[in-house]
Amino acid sequence: MTAATRADLLALDTDTLAALANRGLVKRAAREVAAGDGPVPDLDPDGTLRGTCPDGNSVVLPPGTGLDGGSCTCGAPGVCRHRIALVLAHQHAAADAPPGPAPGPAASGTPGTPDTPAPAPAWSPGALDDEALTAAVGARAVAAARRTLERGYAARLHHARPDDPQPVAELAACTVRFPVPGELGFAVTDAAQDRRGEMIALAVWAFRAADGRPAVTLGGRPEPDAGIPPVLDAALGLARELLLDGAVHAGPVLTADLHRVRDELADRSLHWPAGLVADLIGQLDAYAARSADHRPEELALLLAELHARHRAAARPGASRSEVLGVRETAETPLRRIRLTALGCRIRGTATTRSAEVYLAHPAAGTVLVLRRGWDVPADGRPPTGHALAARRIAGHRLDALAAGNVVSESAVRSAARELRLGRGRTAATTVTPVGGSWTDLPAPLLLTDLDAHLRTLEGRPPRLIRPRIAAESLHVVRLSAVEGVRYDAAEQRLEAAVRDAAGNPATLAATYDPACPGSLDALAAALGSGAVTHVSATLRRAAGRTVLEPAALLAGDTVVVPDLAPGTASTTLGPAAPPSADPVAADLAEALAALADTAHRGLRHPDGPTLTRLDRTAARLDRGGLATTAELLRALAHAVRAGDPDAAARTWSDAAVRLAVTVEAHRETAGRP
Repeated sequence: MTAATRADLLALDTDTLAALANRGLVKRAAREVAAGDGPVPDLDPDGTLRGTCPDGNSVVLPPGTGLDGGSCTCGAPGVCRHRIALVLAHQHAAADAPPGPAPGPAASGTPGTPDTPAPAPAWSPGALDDEALTAAVGARAVAAARRTLERGYAARLHHARPDDPQPVAELAACTVRFPVPGELGFAVTDAAQDRRGEMIALAVWAFRAADGRPAVTLGGRPEPDAGIPPVLDAALGLARELLLDGAVHAGPVLTADLHRVRDELADRSLHWPAGLVADLIGQLDAYAARSADHRPEELALLLAELHARHRAAARPGASRSEVLGVRETAETPLRRIRLTALGCRIRGTATTRSAEVYLAHPAAGTVLVLRRGWDVPADGRPPTGHALAARRIAGHRLDALAAGNVVSESAVRSAARELRLGRGRTAATTVTPVGGSWTDLPAPLLLTDLDAHLRTLEGRPPRLIRPRIAAESLHVVRLSAVEGVRYDAAEQRLEAAVRDAAGNPATLAATYDPACPGSLDALAAALGSGAVTHVSATLRRAAGRTVLEPAALLAGDTVVVPDLAPGTASTTLGPAAPPSADPVAADLAEALAALADTAHRGLRHPDGPTLTRLDRTAARLDRGGLATTAELLRALAHAVRAGDPDAAARTWSDAAVRLAVTVEAHRETAGRP
C-alpha cells in the first residue's frame, strides 16, 4: 500500500461503523484484522480503496460515497463485514506507517508533513451543493426528499462546534448525524434503510437554510385559510362545555365526543392538541373511577393550555409547528437506536403502578421516555418500586433497562418523544451495563454549568404553548460537591446542597412516595458516600433556587436508581431548614386552586363558598400587587353570579391562561437579583 490515505475512512470510529452496519459485524471484522486475517488495502491514485480478503472476496470502496456505495463479491445485502474489515485494515496501515510525505489526491496531509489526520474542522453539511448530495444518496432519494419539502418539514439543528464537531439534525421522523467532515455518504441516521437517503437530503437542506440558527422550517404550501382548523374549534367547544358543567357533571356523551375529537386531531397531525385532549379524557376517567390520579388543578391547567394553544395558533405569523405540532410525525420506526438509560421514576395510586424509564438518545441530543403501567389486583398488595424492578419490559428487567445501555432494532418514537420497544427474534433489544456512558453524553444532555444552561432558556415561550415533549427538562448534571443532606419531616422531603462542575449551587430535592418507600434511604446513602459524580434529574427553578429532582445517580461506575431501591424509609437524617416564605407563590397557588374548584364544580353550578373563595383570593392578589389577575377573578365571580355562561367561560379562560403563565414566570425568576 502507498503512504497515501483516505481521510474520510480514517475518521470512522467503531461507533460510526456500528451505526452504518451493526456492532456484531464490526467486532468480527476487528478480530479478523487483529489476527492478521483481514484484507490488504491498496489505494488507487483516484482515491478508490481496494482489498482482497483471505476468503477470496474482493472489496472496492470508491471515494465520495459511503460504505453502501462500495461493492463486495460476497453478495451480502447492505454493508458486509468485508467492507468493514477493509476500512479497519486501512486505518491500521495508516497508524503503522512511518511519518512521511502524503502524495496523491487522496492524501489527508500536505506534502512534507506526516500523514496524520488534522483536527476535525467546524463545518456544515449545508455547504455541500445538490450535485454532491445526489452523488452521495442517489437521484431517487433526492426526488423523494423534494416531495417531502413540498409538504413542508421542520428541523432542530445542533451545529458543529470545536468541542462537538459532528453536526446533527433532528427531523420529525429521525435524527441524522454527520461524523465525517465534507462527506455525506457516511451520514448516520436511525431512519429505516429505504428512507436513509431521503432523510440525509432533508437534513442537508435544513442546515443550508438555517444559516446557524438552531431550528428551521422549510417548504410547504401556504394554507388557503389562515384560520383555526375546525377540529380545534370543536375541541375548544367541548372544553367550554366541560368548564360550564364541571368534571362533577361530565357524562359519557361528553367523554365520547372528546374521544372522537382526539382521533380527528391526531388524523390531522395536530399532535399537541391531540395529546392534550387525551390527558383531559384521562382526568375525566380518573374522576369517574374515583382514582387519586384525578387532580382538579391538573384539569384546570389542561383547559388553560387548550385555550392558550387555540389563541396562539390564531395569531398572524404563528408557528403552527411549535404550537400545534403539525409538522411532527405521529410515530417513527427507528432502524437501529442506541440509548443510554438515565434512571426511572415510579408512580402509583391505590389501583395502579407506573414506571417512566428515561433514555438519552445521544445522536439527537434528546431524552426519550419509555412508559409502562400495571393494575393492582383487587385482592392484592400494591407492589413497591423495588418489587417492580423485576418486572419485564421488552424482555428485560425494569432495573436493567433503567441503568443500562440499550440497543434496539425495533424502537418506535412518538411525536412527544415517547418510546415503544418491540420484542421477539425479529425485534431484538439488548441491554448492557451503562459503564461510563453518562460521562460521554453530549451537551445539552450533559450539563456542567447550570446557570449558563438556564440563561439559554430565557425568552422561550411559556410551557402552555411549547411543544409537548416528554422529559424536556431532564438532564445529566456533573457535580463537583455534595455539601449536606437534610430531611424535612413535615414535608417528607429530602434536600441536599450540591454544586455543579462550574461551582454553581443547586438543591437536589426528592419527596417521599409510598409507592417507592426505599427511595429516600437510597438517595441519602448514595449522596453520603462521597462517590456521586453525576445526577440525572429534572431541572427547574423554585423560589430563586436551582432545583434538581433526581431520577438516578452515578456513583463510580454504578448507577443508583432510588425509586427501585429496597428499604422502608428508616434512615435518620438531620433536619432541614424551614423553607423561606414566598407570599406571592402562595397567593398564586391559592388562585389556581380557586379556579380549579370552579372548573371542577362547573360554572353553571356555583355555590356560595366557591364565589366567596374567588373574592377572597382576588383580595389577596391585590395586596400582593397582582392587580390584573385579581380583577379577572372578580369579573369571573360577577359573571357567575349574573348567570352569564359566555362571559363566565371567557373570563375563566383569560384568568387561567394568565395565572398559569404568571406561576411559571414567578417560579423561574423569583429570588434573582
